[in-house]
Amino acid sequence: MTLLASMASGEEITVCDDEVRSRYSHLEKMTDLVAVWEVALSDGVHKIEFEHGTTSGKRVVYVDGKEEIRREWMFKLVGKETFTVGATKTKAAINIDAVSGFAYEYTLEINGKSLKQYIENRLKTTNTWILNLGGTDYRIVLEKDTMDVWCNGQKMETAGEFVEDGTETHFTIADHSCYIKAVSSGKRKEGIIHTLIVDNREIPEAVE
Repeated sequence: MTLLASMASGEEITVCDDEVRSRYSHLEKMTDLVAVWEVALSDGVHKIEFEHGTTSGKRVVYVDGKEEIRREWMFKLVGKETFTVGATKTKAAINIDAVSGFAYEYTLEINGKSLKQYIENRLKTTNTWILNLGGTDYRIVLEKDTMDVWCNGQKMETAGEFVEDGTETHFTIADHSCYIKAVSSGKRKEGIIHTLIVDNREIPEAVE
């Protein structure tokens, strides 16, 4: 994902619209907001915002509304800012590159990959389900390489069990019995199929 900012009309930035301003009060002070990304990690979906003052060289990085980096005066307008995101301390970086004249390009990297590459890789290595139990929304994520299960930002206590046609990973959410069943698809390209069962009901997988 690439976002462009231009100095064609002074310091005016058009990336921040009224809807974003109303949802994030700290944006009222952000006169140099140039890029906003949403990144889905195992512990939740995180919002990353970046301010870049193309006169002063100021750089400010916000993660979920919290200021992570602030540099007021930077002689060099291009470069890279590195930080971490979420409970898993996932490594992230924002690259600042000059395009032409006073226009700049901002790209986000997650774990050393471009955002597009990271999303493509994540689709292969995780499964995500979103469901409502007793009026509360839950986002459940399975990390297939470790079989770790996350629910609403918390790593769950799980118990693995071998069954006749595969394995089951059991856990509990708000007194509801849950397990993720892993069975072979019988096809090399598809590999293992993971299914979430809550109170004996199969939950459809979500696409983020």
